[in-house]
Amino acid sequence: MTKVWDGFIRGFHWLLVTGIVLLYVSGEQEWMDLHFVTGYLLLALFAARLIWGVVGSDTAKIANLFHGPRAVKQALKHEDKRYGHNAAGSYMVLLFFVLIAVQLISGLMSTDDIMMEGPLVAMVPSSWVEIASDVHHLNINLLIAAIALHVLAIVVYRLRGKNLVKTLVTGRTTKDQTIAAEPKMRAGVVGYVIFGVLSAVLMATWGSAPLSALFN
Repeated sequence: MTKVWDGFIRGFHWLLVTGIVLLYVSGEQEWMDLHFVTGYLLLALFAARLIWGVVGSDTAKIANLFHGPRAVKQALKHEDKRYGHNAAGSYMVLLFFVLIAVQLISGLMSTDDIMMEGPLVAMVPSSWVEIASDVHHLNINLLIAAIALHVLAIVVYRLRGKNLVKTLVTGRTTKDQTIAAEPKMRAGVVGYVIFGVLSAVLMATWGSAPLSALFN
């Protein structure tokens, strides 16, 4: 067996899934204190993932997510052999990165015009706030659609004999003798430390009020 996903990447995936569910449900139910706390923690998690995409394991590197059309075509034909995301999967990851970034950043500049507003609302022009609020409500639907497509792809791969979920849980996959070099791994705990530091900074800066309200 070959290790392809470090501990932080595996944890990031499941924390992200949990966070997006909480973000959506809290927004729909207008549990705004929970919505803001979840948003700040997700922002810290996403920022930590971007940093890990530079200093982390080979399979976590953002630079390794960019491929040409030929590589994507080979991946769809199951001719693209590499540990981690293949070329087609890499573009799915990049799409998620864009949608998540748009959702989180627009949320910082959004307001419901009644009680709650993002921490950047007072710092940007009112026209930006209006656009950000509209984008925030529209983009969540695009994110949900992308998640549905992602789940469908996982099911298709499972039917073809490749268990992507198991690999993401265990971090390991069957060694492929046709691939010469195995990916270099970094200790996932470093990624969690980065996440913890960023979470503390964001919660101290913006999240103290909604966090206190959750427990009062």
